[in-house]
Amino acid sequence: MNRYQLPRVKEKDTHSKVIGYLLWIFGFTGSHRFYYGKPVTGTIWFFTFGLLGIGWLIDVFLIPAMDREADLRFAAGPIEYNVAWILLTFLGAFGVHRMYQGKWISGVVYLLTGGLFFLGVLYDFWTLNDQVSVRNAEGRGAFQ
Repeated sequence: MNRYQLPRVKEKDTHSKVIGYLLWIFGFTGSHRFYYGKPVTGTIWFFTFGLLGIGWLIDVFLIPAMDREADLRFAAGPIEYNVAWILLTFLGAFGVHRMYQGKWISGVVYLLTGGLFFLGVLYDFWTLNDQVSVRNAEGRGAFQ
């Protein structure tokens, strides 16, 4: 770097392209679109099997842009989006993703009710990015 160049500022990386591509494998269910904060198109992909596979195939090229957009849109902080999404995807009915965010009461309610009879889990697929972003912006991470 010469004296006329500004130092590069490291961008916040809230979402991972690797996780995005892993979810893309199941993309006909819309999982990668939910992950990147696109719940409306995620729902459309879910009900149309990725727009009959055409949208799913196109998304392989769109994931880098969706990743950049998510990195700009959501607040970085002590709660990791990747961890929250893995917990929601595999343990959502047990409320572990809510406990990870420090939401212990609703986490226990999910644990006792199967994720509020799975309707709460569906709600969290729509809103998890915003939930984590708000918690990170508040500075009240789960492990602070």
